[in-house]
Amino acid sequence: MRFQYSDTDSAFRAEVSSFLQEALPNGWEGPLGDALASDDDVWNRALGFARKLVARGWLAPHWPKEYGGAGLSIMQQVVYAEEMANFGAPYVGGVGIGMVGPILILNGTPRQKAEFLPEITSLSKIWCQGFSEPGAGSDLASLTTRAVRDGDNFVINGQKIWTTWGHRAQHMVMLARTDPEAPKHRGITMLLLDMDWPGITVRPLVNMAGLHTFNEVFFEDVRVPVDRVVGEINRGWYVAAQLLDFERSGVSTAAGVRRQLMSTLEHMRGTTKSVPGFQLKPTYGVQLAELFIEAEVGRMLCYRIASMQARGLVPNHEASIGKMYNSELSQRVRNFSVNALAMLGQVHASQSQWDSFAGDYGLEYMESVPATIAAGSSEVQRNIIATRGLGLPRS
Repeated sequence: MRFQYSDTDSAFRAEVSSFLQEALPNGWEGPLGDALASDDDVWNRALGFARKLVARGWLAPHWPKEYGGAGLSIMQQVVYAEEMANFGAPYVGGVGIGMVGPILILNGTPRQKAEFLPEITSLSKIWCQGFSEPGAGSDLASLTTRAVRDGDNFVINGQKIWTTWGHRAQHMVMLARTDPEAPKHRGITMLLLDMDWPGITVRPLVNMAGLHTFNEVFFEDVRVPVDRVVGEINRGWYVAAQLLDFERSGVSTAAGVRRQLMSTLEHMRGTTKSVPGFQLKPTYGVQLAELFIEAEVGRMLCYRIASMQARGLVPNHEASIGKMYNSELSQRVRNFSVNALAMLGQVHASQSQWDSFAGDYGLEYMESVPATIAAGSSEVQRNIIATRGLGLPRS
């Protein structure tokens, strides 16, 4: 692994940085992820920025150019993701860019590609993901939502939960069980749905920060044409697994952690100067230094993954190490931020009388709680590291 970027990659970083300085909305400081889905004004401002990415051809940096992507190299993707996180830029492409597009590029029919890929890269349609269920989260293969063949359609009944942006999406990519007699990792089919079809009901799930990004979605006799199947019937689990080969370094998370630390340091300095009688504990300096070191370790783990991809290797347990480490680190950093600033660490940015101190750390801490659950819990990641990385037997 090289510990420096090529001249070409460094020049690209400067290009991305310059673009972000000009393109981000005025006063943008990087809203909470959940606020992006919950607040209409924030959402519309983020969409305006995303359309600038569309015009630049950067909305889908990891897609091949022939499908409307930017066709960036692995290291350019890392640079792009890192700079986006450094500036707190909103990511609106979501499931469409990160999941549906890559799935269709690999497995979609010509008709599916022609219909859906241009919608995704133009941002004219938003997608959500219908995978998790009340009884099938980390153990996703236990899903029970049924899709029963009826002529040229599948009839779907069941429920999905934790559906991010389900209330804003026009389409859903979902997994449903089409063969209940097959072993649980088989007999699952991937389908593409329109969210306005009869029988689909979306209900909001408001999180403990009071924000609405998740939803539960109910399906009652929803008819889905067979031509909306992605890949082979009963092979949807393996179609979904192919996503692991796409950009997965996680460097945006690592960069976000460092950005949080820099923000905390700035607020700590400002608070000690501006608030009479406010004093920081002597141990906070040591703790902050340790967290900066841990953040650098997290960044190196991400670079390791990207380096493997650039050499044509497929990261497996390495990606699990990076995901688990950085998601747990993000919680520790946010916990430190809240505690280091005492009561000021709980100030919300909307409380204008304290806006010079507000870092939204309390809300950010609450938002960080799902980080060790979403996209594979820390327990699942540890199992992968143990079995595939260390060669330990399954219990």
